Amino acid sequence: MLTPPTSCRTSAPRSGTRSAPLLAGAVCLISLAGTALASAPAPAAETSSSTPVSWQPDLSRTGADDVNVQYREGALRVRDGSVSPASLGRDGGYASAVLESHHVDRPVNRVTVTLDATVPAAASAEVDVRGRSAEGAWTEWRSAATGAATQLPRRVVDVQARLTLWNAEGGATAAVRGLTLTADDAGSVPAGPELAASAFSARVYATREGLVGHTTANGHVIREDDHFVALPSRRALSPAGSGQYSVQVCGPVRCETAPVWDVGPWNTHDDHWNPSAQREQWKDLPRGLPEAQAAYEDDYNGGRDEFGRQVANPAGIDLADGTFYNVGLDDNGWVTVTYLWTDGGGDTTSFPTSGTDVGVRQQATTTSTRVANLPGPTTVRVRCQVHGQRVDHDGQSNDAWSYLPDYGGYVSNVFIDVADAWLPGVPTC
Repeated sequence: MLTPPTSCRTSAPRSGTRSAPLLAGAVCLISLAGTALASAPAPAAETSSSTPVSWQPDLSRTGADDVNVQYREGALRVRDGSVSPASLGRDGGYASAVLESHHVDRPVNRVTVTLDATVPAAASAEVDVRGRSAEGAWTEWRSAATGAATQLPRRVVDVQARLTLWNAEGGATAAVRGLTLTADDAGSVPAGPELAASAFSARVYATREGLVGHTTANGHVIREDDHFVALPSRRALSPAGSGQYSVQVCGPVRCETAPVWDVGPWNTHDDHWNPSAQREQWKDLPRGLPEAQAAYEDDYNGGRDEFGRQVANPAGIDLADGTFYNVGLDDNGWVTVTYLWTDGGGDTTSFPTSGTDVGVRQQATTTSTRVANLPGPTTVRVRCQVHGQRVDHDGQSNDAWSYLPDYGGYVSNVFIDVADAWLPGVPTC
């Protein structure tokens, strides 16, 4: 266990069987019974090149991606004060709501939020935002301080917000009555490091999560032989049942692609896979070096994590039991982790698809969760492929599935419109 820290064919059939704003400075409508929410400084001002568009998500529409929330008396609140993710090692009173995404009629790259909430002292109500490009790839979640414009790393056509609530000791909970999001195009996106052709990889110390029967940060109840990972930042937390943010973990025996469904170990704001300047905290550490590893090996931060606890191991990733043993670990140890959503999304090859209403699945089976949908023929980027459930369609049969990093899931190769059952030049996941 870890040391717990405080998401109809149209071509001719192929022959044979296939196998194998409210801009920066806007006022937040917050009624506080205690301390005020902190506001981070807004990014450097830029001239907006588009008219801002505003909307208010419907807070009363809670769904499968939400964790321990309820809409009561006109506000979103923590439902059960005894619930919290076991890996965070904090008292109960945690809730998360992934709100419905909003499509904008023109690309945007900046979002400002205004929160109407009552937040008791020592409780909290946090807002994160992200965007999805026209190609279907989500950005990471970014913390959105009330009234401050949050810059997204690229232009997007869908915007989504996530609310995270924590109760104060004694059970006092925040009550969120309303949320307004305002998006616009700030002009040129601030210059950043040039994207690599492949996703970022690093050698990281892994611990076994365990905690069977407990709940992850995205609301998943942990099972024996589960397959997911925890990373020490909510920036790459996938919604329940989703592989929107996934990693490839390579251990002593084999590699496995697994979704990020929990937060930890040790820290909760340590996105060590991002370039130093873009890290949420610990910006003086090199990319790929977890804060816990630096604390353990080099006495960084006095050898302590973000909560002031003495770091007892250098872990930068937790593996659910199924993933832990599948990659060949029998004790905590070093693995190579590829963060599949980063940089260029991994070494990929583009292929055309066929069919309509084609499901992208969390795993290589038709019974696993549908994480995305391909409405009609399109072009997709394939990172790797696996053998999974055999799919029969339009006279074809194939057990190969391709992993699409832009969607965080798998599609049957039956719907990849090429002659080969096993895609040429594409590695095994």
